[in-house]
Amino acid sequence: MRVIFAGTPEFARVALERLHAAGHTIALVLSQPDRPAGRGMKLQASAVKQFALDHAIPVAQPRSLRLDGKFPEDAAAARQAIADAQADVMVVAAYGLILPQWVLDDMVAGGKLGCLNIHGSLLPRWRGAAPIHRAIEVGDAETGVTIMQMDVGLDTGDMLLKQALPILDTDTTATLHDKVADLGAAMVVQALDLAARGALQPVKQPEAGVTYAHKIEKHEAPIDWRLDAATIVRRVRAFNPFPGASAVLNGETIKVWGAQVAQGTQAADFGQILAVAPEGIAVAAMNSIAVLTELQRPGGKRLPAAEFLRGCPLQVGQRFELPAPPEAP
Repeated sequence: MRVIFAGTPEFARVALERLHAAGHTIALVLSQPDRPAGRGMKLQASAVKQFALDHAIPVAQPRSLRLDGKFPEDAAAARQAIADAQADVMVVAAYGLILPQWVLDDMVAGGKLGCLNIHGSLLPRWRGAAPIHRAIEVGDAETGVTIMQMDVGLDTGDMLLKQALPILDTDTTATLHDKVADLGAAMVVQALDLAARGALQPVKQPEAGVTYAHKIEKHEAPIDWRLDAATIVRRVRAFNPFPGASAVLNGETIKVWGAQVAQGTQAADFGQILAVAPEGIAVAAMNSIAVLTELQRPGGKRLPAAEFLRGCPLQVGQRFELPAPPEAP
């Protein structure tokens, strides 16, 4: 098939690479504009754009696709590029721009297959921006991928393919992201193969069980020791690699990249250090104990607890600060 691919980060690049390897013609890539990154804050191409450039695939980077929006000239140029591509289908994965109605309409005109989205959850659970993070944060036993026919709603379109993936106790967003990206890439290739044979069967999403995976914000990073240890550990896993869970001790913000739940409880103030050992730093939480196993000081490297303690000795009785309560909306 001739495919327009719309995506930006590494999650999307995996799918683009798989579609290219499967022999589909990538007629056009849409990706977000280059962003400043790194220490020098130089403009960096997205992972998807870089793959396209490496394989001589045309790229468009509109700032918006809204013809009546802030950048109508960008949208008009993108519309022309989409028309010129003469594609059979648009595949969308973590693009980052909302597709307005004209895109959806143009991609079904003349018998085209429309816009297929690779979504990293088992819809209708975890519609929205951060399905992988939120699934880990709340303790879901599984997640997965849904290949969806896009409509104007937020991840509300008909489901075309759906496959589950277990969430391990050791999974972080970083590790689960890679598994979901790989599964999604395989599934979208399968979806196009089925579509070519007229064998895709759209299924409407059920109204029951809808949840929303709101965007991860930096203000969620501080660990609230008033929560139980299991919740704290899940949040550490969910916020790895972004924004990284954090804890403040003696005015210094320490990133926490690994944590476990310890057996037992101990009467102590929330956030108080109960034990210091090479295996980890035990900290009092709500009716439970969290053990911090991987930490990072400002400007330092991520280190296992034993190495961290050699450069930053901690003492039983010291106490991590409690975060300020969230501001009222």
